[in-house]
Amino acid sequence: MAVVSDIRENFADQLVSAIRRKNSCVVVGLDPSFKLIPDTIKQKFSASQKQALEYASRVILEFNTQVIDLITPYVSIVKPQIAFYELYGWWGVWAYAETIQYARQKGLIVIGDVKRGDVPSTAEAYANAHIGEVHIDNIVEIPFAADAITVNPLLGTDSLIPFLQTARKHNKGIFILVKTSNPSSGEFQDIMCGTKKLHEIIAERTHAWGKDFIGKQGYSAVGAVVGATFSHEISKLRKIMPTAYFLVPGYGAQGATAKDIAHCFNPDGLGAIISASRSILYAYNISPWEKKYGISAWKDATQEAVIKMNEEIRKILK
Repeated sequence: MAVVSDIRENFADQLVSAIRRKNSCVVVGLDPSFKLIPDTIKQKFSASQKQALEYASRVILEFNTQVIDLITPYVSIVKPQIAFYELYGWWGVWAYAETIQYARQKGLIVIGDVKRGDVPSTAEAYANAHIGEVHIDNIVEIPFAADAITVNPLLGTDSLIPFLQTARKHNKGIFILVKTSNPSSGEFQDIMCGTKKLHEIIAERTHAWGKDFIGKQGYSAVGAVVGATFSHEISKLRKIMPTAYFLVPGYGAQGATAKDIAHCFNPDGLGAIISASRSILYAYNISPWEKKYGISAWKDATQEAVIKMNEEIRKILK
């Protein structure tokens, strides 16, 4: 399918508009776990079990489409984590691409959680694959068509330039890993480099990289991944990166609560999007919804979990 270059508005402006439209800054992480997907979905594809990777990928795509249909009235952003698709080989990558396409057809913003970062020539290939386009003879194709992706800055500026350039060309966004939510992130990210921690230096550079990407709403298309599980770091990072949108993992299954993410936001109530995956996708398997619904009513559990998360975050923004 031949395509033309993207001429949409600045990614940060798209993000703000989407958040305001549904009054929700929730990001639903589409991290499919095959064993937790209800059997009612798996049974639709039982005839394909001889080709196990194809079978699993088709189940995942069906589950994702049903989840997207369910959450679209309540949220504007989804975040598929590519590792959960690459697990199933090229069929899984197919499911990843189809998931992005379906979500965008539903009007959702898609953040590809790919955490790419490499030497410039390789970074350019990653950037064009995920947020850019590919020229094949006289044909232009968009391989994945995510609206934004996560990137790793540890190889330095030249590894990020291709992502920045591609984001600018196509009005896409990037979220730079600054302070991640995993327990041992501090082993490197908290190392003192003179008088500053390494993640603070990355935050300063993220702010600098993002200065030329600020949209009409005052926010940059260059955002930052800032984990909710380290709430004591958030206020300082918010001051260092006042115009960056924070993509905040760690809510829900990783233990962070609405109080932990309060300082991610600016006084205007904007500046952060809060991600949860397991606590929404598999709410039927988590208390209190486990006793209330169970797997047979997984959709009801997911719907209630999304609504509750929206309500919890809205309370801290009042």
